[in-house]
Amino acid sequence: MTDIETDTIVYNGPGGPFEGVRFRPVGTDGPRPGVMVCHAFGGQSDIDVGYAERLARLSYVGFAVDVYGQGRRAANAEEANALMGEMNADRAKLLERLRIAHTTMIAMDGVDAQRTAAIGFCFGGKCVIDAARANIGIKAAVSFHGLFNKPDWLPESPAAIEAAILILHGWDDPLAQPSDVLSLAAELTAARADWQLLAFGHTGHAFTHPRANSPETGMAYDERSANRAWKAAEAFMAERLS
Repeated sequence: MTDIETDTIVYNGPGGPFEGVRFRPVGTDGPRPGVMVCHAFGGQSDIDVGYAERLARLSYVGFAVDVYGQGRRAANAEEANALMGEMNADRAKLLERLRIAHTTMIAMDGVDAQRTAAIGFCFGGKCVIDAARANIGIKAAVSFHGLFNKPDWLPESPAAIEAAILILHGWDDPLAQPSDVLSLAAELTAARADWQLLAFGHTGHAFTHPRANSPETGMAYDERSANRAWKAAEAFMAERLS
């Protein structure tokens, strides 16, 4: 098993400070690709930190980022919606926080600044699509059960998207209807992006989250879809970051 070291990274930005968690493999030759992990609507959690560690065991530097601010973590759904609402109301500020997180990551020892990616879950899926839309410097973006609505800063005729994008989507997701999926596909095609969509049948929102247990609202963990999605993400990042 790969030896891993971890530390907490406090970094500054608009509305900060922010607190991320880094995991990196020990004893690997040369700089490694860096992968940002963007959290869901509740803020950085053990789930995101766990994915950063998982990435390090694949020989990446995993960085669980923070877009809400140090110590700003939701204790319940009401708080989570309020925190996410702040960012949804100011997508330009959200983008700047994503840029700062990426700049922080590429400055880390052992990170290959030319080979970086971002993955995200739910609200974090929206984050990584915005990061790709804005060409912040990532080569790959992976959205797990993300949200697709366009930011207000996106021009009518945006620049070509440089990052390859993988959308991992539960087809029964009530927060991203088929019409939203088609709109995103049209947008990414118009932006000449290298994009892929993998949709999972009989799967709703939050399908990777082990504690999601509300199938009556369309939000529930699905182990089979979660495993399939992660395998697809692994293969995609291996191709893009090799």
